[in-house]
Amino acid sequence: MSGPRAALAEAASPSWSRRARAGRDLAASADVPEAAEALARLLLDAEDTAVTRHTARALARVGTAPALRIVALAVAAADDNQADWMRTGVQDALAGPDGVPGLATVCARLAGEPEEAVRRGAAEILAWTDDAGP
Repeated sequence: MSGPRAALAEAASPSWSRRARAGRDLAASADVPEAAEALARLLLDAEDTAVTRHTARALARVGTAPALRIVALAVAAADDNQADWMRTGVQDALAGPDGVPGLATVCARLAGEPEEAVRRGAAEILAWTDDAGP
């Protein structure tokens, strides 16, 4: 088993490192419903914050509306600790010369979506992009 099917299986692994790898591997498929569901669960991982951080970083690096919508919804549902680790993951993606130049633009668009949880989460992520600095 390889590719997305393997990553979906690893998303339910008892191993935090396998779940974190699944988050990284599935991020590019954020527009696929099965992957989106798994990614949302990984962002809100109750067992290990490393899974949350790695998954948030991977989705932020993808930087598409579907990827950031998953993060926004997770932020809206997260407890303070989970939100802090999502913030760290997003800021990890923004750091360095490669960064994610379009992330703020996508979040600004998502902040205008009809769904209140998406708007709230996107506004929070947008604030994180400001905190990341130049």
